[in-house]
Amino acid sequence: MKKTILIPLLALMVATLACEEGGMISVTPTPTVSVFDTKDTVFGFFPSPPELTAESLIANLQGISEHGDVIMLMRSVPWADFIESPDAKSKDIKELQDLLSLAGGEFGLEPIFVIDPLNGLDRRQIAPMPPELAGSNFGTPELRAAFKHYVLRIVREFSPRYLGLASEINTYADAQPDDFLNFLSLYREVYTAIKAEALDTQTFVTFQWDDLNNVISFDTTLDGEPFQPKWEQIEIFEPELDVWAISSYPYVVFESANDIPTDYYTPLLSRTDKPLAVAEGGYSSRDIEPFRGTYQDQVIYLTAIETQLGNDLAFWIYLLLDDVNGEAYRQHLSQSLGETADTILWFEAVGLRQSDGTPKPALEVWDSIRNK
Repeated sequence: MKKTILIPLLALMVATLACEEGGMISVTPTPTVSVFDTKDTVFGFFPSPPELTAESLIANLQGISEHGDVIMLMRSVPWADFIESPDAKSKDIKELQDLLSLAGGEFGLEPIFVIDPLNGLDRRQIAPMPPELAGSNFGTPELRAAFKHYVLRIVREFSPRYLGLASEINTYADAQPDDFLNFLSLYREVYTAIKAEALDTQTFVTFQWDDLNNVISFDTTLDGEPFQPKWEQIEIFEPELDVWAISSYPYVVFESANDIPTDYYTPLLSRTDKPLAVAEGGYSSRDIEPFRGTYQDQVIYLTAIETQLGNDLAFWIYLLLDDVNGEAYRQHLSQSLGETADTILWFEAVGLRQSDGTPKPALEVWDSIRNK
Protein backbone atom coordinates (compact mmCIF):
# COMPACT_ATOMS: atom_id res chain seq x y z
CA MET A 1 0.00 0.00 0.00
CA LYS A 2 1.34 3.43 -0.90
CA LYS A 3 1.73 5.98 1.85
CA THR A 4 -1.21 7.97 0.53
CA ILE A 5 -4.03 8.77 2.89
CA LEU A 6 -7.23 7.31 1.42
CA ILE A 7 -9.48 10.23 2.16
CA PRO A 8 -11.95 12.19 0.04
CA LEU A 9 -11.45 15.76 -0.99
CA LEU A 10 -14.56 15.67 -3.16
CA ALA A 11 -16.57 18.22 -1.20
CA LEU A 12 -13.89 20.86 -0.87
CA MET A 13 -14.18 22.52 -4.27
CA VAL A 14 -17.94 22.66 -4.73
CA ALA A 15 -18.96 25.45 -2.35
CA THR A 16 -18.40 28.14 -4.96
CA LEU A 17 -20.83 26.41 -7.32
CA ALA A 18 -23.68 27.25 -4.97
CA CYS A 19 -23.62 30.92 -5.88
CA GLU A 20 -22.96 30.63 -9.62
CA GLU A 21 -25.32 31.42 -12.47
CA GLY A 22 -27.60 34.24 -11.51
CA GLY A 23 -27.08 34.77 -7.79
CA MET A 24 -30.22 32.85 -6.92
CA ILE A 25 -29.37 32.51 -3.25
CA SER A 26 -30.76 34.46 -0.30
CA VAL A 27 -30.06 34.08 3.39
CA THR A 28 -32.36 31.57 5.05
CA PRO A 29 -33.29 31.65 8.75
CA THR A 30 -32.28 28.76 10.99
CA PRO A 31 -35.19 26.29 11.12
CA THR A 32 -37.37 26.52 14.21
CA VAL A 33 -37.21 22.75 14.69
CA SER A 34 -33.81 21.21 14.02
CA VAL A 35 -33.41 17.70 12.65
CA PHE A 36 -30.90 17.16 15.45
CA ASP A 37 -33.76 17.50 17.94
CA THR A 38 -36.18 15.18 16.16
CA LYS A 39 -34.23 12.07 15.08
CA ASP A 40 -32.29 9.44 16.98
CA THR A 41 -29.69 9.10 14.22
CA VAL A 42 -29.13 11.82 11.62
CA PHE A 43 -28.18 10.61 8.12
CA GLY A 44 -26.35 12.50 5.40
CA PHE A 45 -23.76 12.81 2.65
CA PHE A 46 -20.98 15.07 1.44
CA PRO A 47 -22.38 17.55 -1.14
CA SER A 48 -20.38 16.21 -4.08
CA PRO A 49 -22.11 16.47 -7.48
CA PRO A 50 -21.36 14.08 -10.34
CA GLU A 51 -20.12 16.99 -12.45
CA LEU A 52 -18.54 20.28 -11.39
CA THR A 53 -21.46 22.42 -12.46
CA ALA A 54 -24.12 24.38 -10.61
CA GLU A 55 -26.90 22.28 -12.16
CA SER A 56 -25.24 19.07 -11.01
CA LEU A 57 -24.80 20.43 -7.48
CA ILE A 58 -28.47 21.43 -7.25
CA ALA A 59 -29.57 17.99 -8.45
CA ASN A 60 -27.20 16.38 -5.95
CA LEU A 61 -28.60 18.45 -3.07
CA GLN A 62 -32.12 17.56 -4.17
CA GLY A 63 -31.21 13.88 -4.02
CA ILE A 64 -29.55 14.26 -0.62
CA SER A 65 -32.72 15.88 0.72
CA GLU A 66 -34.69 12.81 -0.40
CA HIS A 67 -32.30 10.31 1.18
CA GLY A 68 -30.75 12.23 4.05
CA ASP A 69 -31.11 14.95 6.66
CA VAL A 70 -27.75 16.76 6.67
CA ILE A 71 -24.67 17.57 4.64
CA MET A 72 -21.15 17.11 5.91
CA LEU A 73 -18.96 20.14 5.22
CA MET A 74 -15.25 19.40 5.53
CA ARG A 75 -13.41 22.68 5.34
CA SER A 76 -9.75 23.53 4.90
CA VAL A 77 -8.51 26.44 7.00
CA PRO A 78 -8.06 29.68 5.03
CA TRP A 79 -4.89 30.35 6.99
CA ALA A 80 -3.95 33.77 5.62
CA ASP A 81 -7.40 35.25 6.25
CA PHE A 82 -7.55 34.46 9.94
CA ILE A 83 -4.06 34.97 11.37
CA GLU A 84 -5.05 38.30 12.94
CA SER A 85 -8.71 37.99 13.88
CA PRO A 86 -11.85 35.84 13.74
CA ASP A 87 -13.65 38.85 12.28
CA ALA A 88 -11.70 38.90 9.02
CA LYS A 89 -13.48 39.36 5.72
CA SER A 90 -13.08 36.03 3.94
CA LYS A 91 -14.26 34.57 0.65
CA ASP A 92 -14.54 31.23 2.44
CA ILE A 93 -17.24 32.51 4.80
CA LYS A 94 -19.23 34.00 1.91
CA GLU A 95 -19.08 30.70 0.02
CA LEU A 96 -20.32 28.83 3.09
CA GLN A 97 -23.16 31.29 3.60
CA ASP A 98 -24.25 30.82 -0.01
CA LEU A 99 -23.99 27.03 0.07
CA LEU A 100 -25.88 26.74 3.35
CA SER A 101 -28.55 29.15 2.18
CA LEU A 102 -29.10 26.93 -0.85
CA ALA A 103 -28.93 23.64 1.05
CA GLY A 104 -31.10 24.86 3.91
CA GLY A 105 -33.48 27.22 2.16
CA GLU A 106 -34.23 25.09 -0.88
CA PHE A 107 -33.74 21.59 0.47
CA GLY A 108 -34.05 21.73 4.27
CA LEU A 109 -30.58 20.29 4.89
CA GLU A 110 -28.65 21.20 8.02
CA PRO A 111 -24.82 21.08 8.26
CA ILE A 112 -22.28 19.14 10.23
CA PHE A 113 -18.86 20.80 10.09
CA VAL A 114 -15.38 19.35 10.20
CA ILE A 115 -12.60 21.94 10.08
CA ASP A 116 -9.57 20.06 8.80
CA PRO A 117 -6.06 21.53 9.22
CA LEU A 118 -4.50 18.50 7.50
CA ASN A 119 -3.79 17.79 3.85
CA GLY A 120 -6.91 16.07 2.54
CA LEU A 121 -4.95 13.74 0.25
CA ASP A 122 -2.09 13.00 2.64
CA ARG A 123 -3.01 13.40 6.27
CA ARG A 124 0.55 12.85 7.37
CA GLN A 125 1.00 16.54 6.60
CA ILE A 126 -0.55 19.86 7.54
CA ALA A 127 -2.61 21.38 4.72
CA PRO A 128 -0.79 23.69 2.30
CA MET A 129 0.00 27.04 3.87
CA PRO A 130 0.56 30.54 2.52
CA PRO A 131 4.13 31.91 2.29
CA GLU A 132 3.83 33.76 5.60
CA LEU A 133 3.29 30.43 7.37
CA ALA A 134 5.74 28.30 5.39
CA GLY A 135 7.47 25.76 7.59
CA SER A 136 4.98 26.12 10.42
CA ASN A 137 3.74 23.32 12.61
CA PHE A 138 1.04 23.10 15.26
CA GLY A 139 3.37 24.77 17.73
CA THR A 140 3.71 27.93 15.60
CA PRO A 141 1.80 30.81 17.26
CA GLU A 142 0.53 32.28 13.99
CA LEU A 143 -0.81 28.95 12.74
CA ARG A 144 -2.46 28.26 16.09
CA ALA A 145 -4.07 31.69 16.02
CA ALA A 146 -5.40 31.24 12.48
CA PHE A 147 -6.92 27.86 13.35
CA LYS A 148 -8.55 29.14 16.53
CA HIS A 149 -9.86 32.30 14.86
CA TYR A 150 -11.39 30.36 11.95
CA VAL A 151 -13.09 27.86 14.24
CA LEU A 152 -14.56 30.64 16.38
CA ARG A 153 -15.82 32.40 13.25
CA ILE A 154 -17.62 29.23 12.17
CA VAL A 155 -19.17 28.97 15.63
CA ARG A 156 -20.36 32.58 15.55
CA GLU A 157 -21.63 32.56 11.98
CA PHE A 158 -23.35 29.17 11.84
CA SER A 159 -23.96 27.93 15.42
CA PRO A 160 -23.19 24.32 14.41
CA ARG A 161 -24.61 21.49 16.47
CA TYR A 162 -21.62 19.26 15.61
CA LEU A 163 -18.15 20.66 14.96
CA GLY A 164 -15.08 18.53 14.20
CA LEU A 165 -11.61 20.05 14.59
CA ALA A 166 -9.62 17.57 12.49
CA SER A 167 -10.24 14.58 10.25
CA GLU A 168 -8.58 11.19 10.74
CA ILE A 169 -6.17 12.70 13.24
CA ASN A 170 -4.66 9.32 14.18
CA THR A 171 -2.90 9.23 10.81
CA TYR A 172 -1.08 12.43 11.74
CA ALA A 173 -0.33 11.04 15.21
CA ASP A 174 1.39 8.05 13.59
CA ALA A 175 3.41 10.13 11.15
CA GLN A 176 4.24 13.17 13.28
CA PRO A 177 4.10 12.10 16.93
CA ASP A 178 5.89 15.16 18.29
CA ASP A 179 3.82 17.71 16.41
CA PHE A 180 0.68 15.72 17.19
CA LEU A 181 1.20 16.74 20.83
CA ASN A 182 1.24 20.37 19.66
CA PHE A 183 -2.07 19.76 17.90
CA LEU A 184 -3.49 18.13 21.01
CA SER A 185 -2.72 21.23 23.08
CA LEU A 186 -4.26 23.40 20.35
CA TYR A 187 -7.37 21.23 20.29
CA ARG A 188 -7.82 21.58 24.04
CA GLU A 189 -7.36 25.34 23.85
CA VAL A 190 -9.90 25.69 21.05
CA TYR A 191 -12.33 23.26 22.70
CA THR A 192 -12.35 25.47 25.80
CA ALA A 193 -12.91 28.58 23.66
CA ILE A 194 -15.84 26.93 21.85
CA LYS A 195 -17.51 25.92 25.09
CA ALA A 196 -17.16 29.45 26.44
CA GLU A 197 -19.27 30.72 23.54
CA ALA A 198 -21.46 27.75 22.60
CA LEU A 199 -21.72 25.19 25.35
CA ASP A 200 -24.05 22.92 23.35
CA THR A 201 -21.76 22.62 20.30
CA GLN A 202 -20.68 18.98 20.22
CA THR A 203 -16.95 19.11 19.50
CA PHE A 204 -14.74 16.25 18.33
CA VAL A 205 -12.06 14.99 15.96
CA THR A 206 -12.46 11.99 13.68
CA PHE A 207 -10.38 8.81 13.62
CA GLN A 208 -9.57 6.54 10.67
CA TRP A 209 -10.95 3.27 12.03
CA ASP A 210 -9.31 0.85 9.60
CA ASP A 211 -5.92 2.28 10.57
CA LEU A 212 -6.77 2.64 14.26
CA ASN A 213 -7.92 -1.00 14.21
CA ASN A 214 -4.51 -2.10 12.91
CA VAL A 215 -5.75 -3.75 9.73
CA ILE A 216 -4.15 -1.22 7.41
CA SER A 217 -1.41 1.31 7.86
CA PHE A 218 -0.65 4.50 6.01
CA ASP A 219 2.96 4.13 7.08
CA THR A 220 5.44 1.49 5.94
CA THR A 221 4.47 -1.15 8.49
CA LEU A 222 1.63 -2.02 10.81
CA ASP A 223 2.43 -0.98 14.36
CA GLY A 224 0.19 -3.33 16.33
CA GLU A 225 -1.77 -6.55 16.32
CA PRO A 226 -4.63 -6.73 13.78
CA PHE A 227 -8.03 -5.94 15.28
CA GLN A 228 -6.42 -4.56 18.46
CA PRO A 229 -7.39 -0.87 18.31
CA LYS A 230 -4.93 1.78 19.38
CA TRP A 231 -7.35 3.18 21.95
CA GLU A 232 -4.75 5.53 23.36
CA GLN A 233 -4.98 7.65 20.21
CA ILE A 234 -8.64 8.39 20.97
CA GLU A 235 -8.52 8.46 24.75
CA ILE A 236 -5.73 11.03 24.84
CA PHE A 237 -8.40 13.58 23.80
CA GLU A 238 -10.60 12.82 26.79
CA PRO A 239 -12.41 14.38 28.50
CA GLU A 240 -12.61 17.12 25.84
CA LEU A 241 -14.24 14.82 23.27
CA ASP A 242 -18.02 15.00 22.98
CA VAL A 243 -18.41 12.36 20.25
CA TRP A 244 -16.33 9.37 19.20
CA ALA A 245 -16.44 9.71 15.39
CA ILE A 246 -14.80 7.39 12.88
CA SER A 247 -14.27 7.08 9.16
CA SER A 248 -14.16 3.67 7.50
CA TYR A 249 -13.52 2.52 3.93
CA PRO A 250 -13.06 -1.24 4.35
CA TYR A 251 -12.72 -1.89 0.63
CA VAL A 252 -9.13 -0.69 0.99
CA VAL A 253 -8.59 -3.55 3.47
CA PHE A 254 -10.71 -6.53 2.43
CA GLU A 255 -11.07 -8.36 -0.88
CA SER A 256 -14.82 -8.55 -0.25
CA ALA A 257 -17.25 -6.96 2.18
CA ASN A 258 -18.06 -10.53 3.24
CA ASP A 259 -14.66 -10.44 4.96
CA ILE A 260 -15.69 -7.64 7.35
CA PRO A 261 -15.77 -9.35 10.76
CA THR A 262 -19.07 -9.44 12.61
CA ASP A 263 -17.36 -7.61 15.47
CA TYR A 264 -15.34 -5.17 13.34
CA TYR A 265 -16.98 -2.03 14.76
CA THR A 266 -18.48 -3.32 18.00
CA PRO A 267 -15.38 -2.73 20.18
CA LEU A 268 -16.37 0.95 20.17
CA LEU A 269 -19.54 0.11 22.10
CA SER A 270 -17.74 -1.28 25.12
CA ARG A 271 -14.95 1.30 25.17
CA THR A 272 -16.97 4.49 25.67
CA ASP A 273 -20.33 5.75 26.80
CA LYS A 274 -19.97 8.85 24.61
CA PRO A 275 -22.13 9.21 21.48
CA LEU A 276 -20.72 7.42 18.43
CA ALA A 277 -20.76 8.61 14.83
CA VAL A 278 -19.67 7.56 11.36
CA ALA A 279 -18.32 10.86 10.05
CA GLU A 280 -17.57 9.47 6.61
CA GLY A 281 -17.22 6.17 4.84
CA GLY A 282 -18.31 4.06 1.93
CA TYR A 283 -17.65 1.08 -0.30
CA SER A 284 -16.89 1.07 -4.01
CA SER A 285 -19.47 -0.64 -6.22
CA ARG A 286 -16.88 -1.70 -8.79
CA ASP A 287 -13.22 -2.60 -9.03
CA ILE A 288 -10.85 0.35 -9.02
CA GLU A 289 -7.28 -0.88 -8.92
CA PRO A 290 -5.91 -1.97 -6.58
CA PHE A 291 -9.26 -2.36 -4.77
CA ARG A 292 -12.31 -4.56 -5.34
CA GLY A 293 -15.98 -3.73 -5.05
CA THR A 294 -19.46 -4.77 -6.23
CA TYR A 295 -23.04 -3.63 -5.74
CA GLN A 296 -23.51 -6.41 -3.19
CA ASP A 297 -20.42 -5.30 -1.28
CA GLN A 298 -22.09 -1.94 -0.69
CA VAL A 299 -25.17 -3.68 0.72
CA ILE A 300 -23.05 -5.82 3.04
CA TYR A 301 -21.05 -2.78 4.23
CA LEU A 302 -24.16 -0.80 5.13
CA THR A 303 -25.65 -3.82 6.86
CA ALA A 304 -22.45 -4.34 8.86
CA ILE A 305 -22.51 -0.82 10.26
CA GLU A 306 -26.24 -0.92 10.93
CA THR A 307 -26.03 -4.30 12.64
CA GLN A 308 -22.98 -3.47 14.73
CA LEU A 309 -23.49 0.23 15.54
CA GLY A 310 -26.86 1.29 14.14
CA ASN A 311 -28.72 1.81 17.41
CA ASP A 312 -25.93 3.92 18.90
CA LEU A 313 -25.03 6.45 16.19
CA ALA A 314 -25.61 10.16 16.68
CA PHE A 315 -25.01 10.69 12.97
CA TRP A 316 -24.05 8.58 9.97
CA ILE A 317 -22.46 10.23 6.95
CA TYR A 318 -22.02 8.18 3.79
CA LEU A 319 -19.46 9.79 1.50
CA LEU A 320 -21.35 10.07 -1.80
CA LEU A 321 -24.96 9.84 -2.83
CA ASP A 322 -23.96 9.92 -6.53
CA ASP A 323 -20.95 8.52 -8.37
CA VAL A 324 -18.75 11.33 -9.63
CA ASN A 325 -16.75 12.08 -12.75
CA GLY A 326 -13.43 11.22 -11.14
CA GLU A 327 -11.38 12.43 -14.06
CA ALA A 328 -13.00 15.89 -13.93
CA TYR A 329 -12.30 16.12 -10.21
CA ARG A 330 -8.76 14.87 -10.72
CA GLN A 331 -8.03 17.48 -13.37
CA HIS A 332 -9.46 20.22 -11.18
CA LEU A 333 -7.39 19.18 -8.18
CA SER A 334 -4.18 18.46 -10.11
CA GLN A 335 -3.73 22.19 -10.66
CA SER A 336 -2.81 22.55 -7.01
CA LEU A 337 -2.04 19.01 -5.83
CA GLY A 338 -0.21 17.43 -8.75
CA GLU A 339 -0.10 13.64 -8.94
CA THR A 340 -1.63 13.17 -5.49
CA ALA A 341 -4.94 14.21 -7.06
CA ASP A 342 -5.08 10.73 -8.63
CA THR A 343 -6.29 9.45 -5.25
CA ILE A 344 -9.69 10.94 -6.05
CA LEU A 345 -10.26 8.22 -8.64
CA TRP A 346 -10.46 5.60 -5.88
CA PHE A 347 -13.73 7.12 -4.65
CA GLU A 348 -15.60 7.77 -7.91
CA ALA A 349 -17.85 4.67 -7.65
CA VAL A 350 -18.63 4.86 -3.92
CA GLY A 351 -22.04 6.49 -4.56
CA LEU A 352 -25.35 4.82 -3.76
CA ARG A 353 -26.62 6.01 -7.15
CA GLN A 354 -24.96 6.07 -10.53
CA SER A 355 -23.93 9.47 -11.80
CA ASP A 356 -27.20 9.83 -13.74
CA GLY A 357 -29.24 9.24 -10.57
CA THR A 358 -30.04 5.56 -11.21
CA PRO A 359 -30.25 3.85 -7.80
CA LYS A 360 -27.92 1.03 -6.88
CA PRO A 361 -29.27 -1.80 -4.69
CA ALA A 362 -27.61 -0.33 -1.59
CA LEU A 363 -29.75 2.82 -1.76
CA GLU A 364 -32.85 0.85 -0.83
CA VAL A 365 -30.96 -0.59 2.14
CA TRP A 366 -29.82 2.89 3.21
CA ASP A 367 -33.37 4.24 2.99
CA SER A 368 -34.69 1.27 4.94
CA ILE A 369 -32.17 1.85 7.74
CA ARG A 370 -32.90 5.58 7.81
CA ASN A 371 -36.67 5.10 7.81
CA LYS A 372 -36.55 2.87 10.86
